[in-house]
Amino acid sequence: MYIAQPKEVPYNIAELANELQVSENHAMKIVHFMAKQDWLITTRGRGGGIRLNPLTLKIPLGQIVRVLQQDSQVVECNTPPCVLRSNCGLKGILDNAVEQFYASLDQYSLSDVVTPLQGHYSTQSPISLINL
Repeated sequence: MYIAQPKEVPYNIAELANELQVSENHAMKIVHFMAKQDWLITTRGRGGGIRLNPLTLKIPLGQIVRVLQQDSQVVECNTPPCVLRSNCGLKGILDNAVEQFYASLDQYSLSDVVTPLQGHYSTQSPISLINL
């Protein structure tokens, strides 16, 4: 959401790391991951930097969260194998709840949740974007 803010010059890794209170190494991994998804446009060299791909504003939020969660499951019944799995209906219920959660998020896009930045972000703790 930070990179979605309009800016005359592209963002850079140091600026993002500072503003989001993460290491530059972690910010670089996040930017690389997001660029691979085509959510960001990155340009190397003088005048280069990081910009939000305008198409990203229209992607359903559920789709973005699915990618960031990397299809993780609420409960993992097979690793290690759960002794209750043959008699348990909880996994199906939780899977249904997760799908409803994503369906709810899919009703919105990034453009629905981005508001103009008022000064700098003020975070009490670093932002956890994805586990990289």
